[in-house]
Amino acid sequence: MRSGIEGVAFDLDGTLYPNYRLHVRLVPFLLKEWRLTSAFGKARNIIRKKQETLSHSGGPVGGFYENQAAITAEILGAQPAVIQEKINRLIYRGWEPLFKSIKLFKEAAETLAALKEAGYKLGLLSDFPPEIKLENLKISGIWDAVLCSECCGALKPHLLSFKELAAAMILPPEKILYVGNSHTYDVAGANLAGMKTALIKSRFIPGSKKKPKADFIFSNYRQLYDFMLK
Repeated sequence: MRSGIEGVAFDLDGTLYPNYRLHVRLVPFLLKEWRLTSAFGKARNIIRKKQETLSHSGGPVGGFYENQAAITAEILGAQPAVIQEKINRLIYRGWEPLFKSIKLFKEAAETLAALKEAGYKLGLLSDFPPEIKLENLKISGIWDAVLCSECCGALKPHLLSFKELAAAMILPPEKILYVGNSHTYDVAGANLAGMKTALIKSRFIPGSKKKPKADFIFSNYRQLYDFMLK
């Protein structure tokens, strides 16, 4: 086992499977619901901007889903209750069945199983509700902790969600390696919480010196397996 690490936690989207495998399946939805999707994305950017003004040691933003729906509704000129129902039905619940046909990164499932067998605690923190996705991806029964940052009250990279993750894993943050695909959301947030970080990225995309630096960068799960278990 890797010295000093007792738990490995993961982001989900773009980390355990390639983002393009979801994006190609979303094309019909995006063409039909482009106004809702665009407004939803803008609302989440607004929420993240607001989070930057909050103390990272502070508590959650109350009523996250209601606040998200209200901002989205304001952009669309619609009623918040109507928009909240549409977000739940079309985005949160509507996208989940797509994961039945999405394949994980090569050797991702085997690496998760090997980490578990080696005695590491496994955690997951996603910006979207992950439980049904994990079931559809057939990796739902191996986790010690599964969290949704929205349910915690703050989107990544806010410190709150990562603190909740460490508490749920019953480990000090410095004993956790957090694995993600985003410098901005995953590496920055986990670093802020005091976790070690691993970044999965395409070997064809160069890194940036201006972005938060991960402790380990890998392009396939065999490399992560070797890093943690050999």
